[in-house]
Amino acid sequence: MRVSKLGVGLLLWLFIASAQALTFPTLSGRVVDDGQMLDPATRQQLTQTLEAHEKATGEQVVVVTVPNLQGEPIEDFGYQLGRAWGIGKKDENNGALLIVARDDRKLRIEVGYGLEDRLTDAQASVIINQVITPAFKAGQFSQGIGDGVAAMLQVLGGAPLAEPAYASGQGGGDDFLAEHPGVVLLLFLAFIVVSRPASSMAFATPGEAAARVPAALAAVVLDVAVAAVVFVEAAAVLVAAALRAAGNSFLNGHRHLWLYSRKSKNGRLKRP
Repeated sequence: MRVSKLGVGLLLWLFIASAQALTFPTLSGRVVDDGQMLDPATRQQLTQTLEAHEKATGEQVVVVTVPNLQGEPIEDFGYQLGRAWGIGKKDENNGALLIVARDDRKLRIEVGYGLEDRLTDAQASVIINQVITPAFKAGQFSQGIGDGVAAMLQVLGGAPLAEPAYASGQGGGDDFLAEHPGVVLLLFLAFIVVSRPASSMAFATPGEAAARVPAALAAVVLDVAVAAVVFVEAAAVLVAAALRAAGNSFLNGHRHLWLYSRKSKNGRLKRP
């Protein structure tokens, strides 16, 4: 028991030490461009927009760019940053962060519990993949961040973005057979193949057995063909299910990804 307590204490100490080792920029406003990724006009416009949104709704949305994540996963960095800054009202937890790590080429939308009913993981993923990322890949960082903030406010205002089928919960297990009607037929054929009775050639006379060889060979070929079709369809179904599961896992568990990959001639990322 003592060893267990020591282990838990050590882990807690390491966690606190790691959190204390992080250096966060000062919360100077609703836009903290520590990574210098925004042009002055966009920075001012976003500041005014977010201040107006906070005044009208009480919801605090903050944009922060940083040079890097200081070696931390963006999930941990974002969580610790949100706690350090105290984004959102304490009793409502209605804050959200758009975090962009310039050198690490990652971003994340961190959402307080009070806003998760609207700014869901799926909506955050759509904003990242369909709004921000295309602009970032084109080197338009100010536009990507500006459009991303506009999309976040749109979603918080009750107008969600269109989601892919797997993001909106379509294609679930309840509709599996409806989505794959061929599976029922193929399973039926497989049942016929497996349950085919053994050949009666073993009990036939030599002459009868010789006469039944062509039919037996044809039956074997048919069985093999049906088994091959069943195998291919089953493999396709499994691959589709795996892709759907991967999509759901991404949407539900990850709101960040590798971003802008364009580089200048000197190997550094292009900046606005």
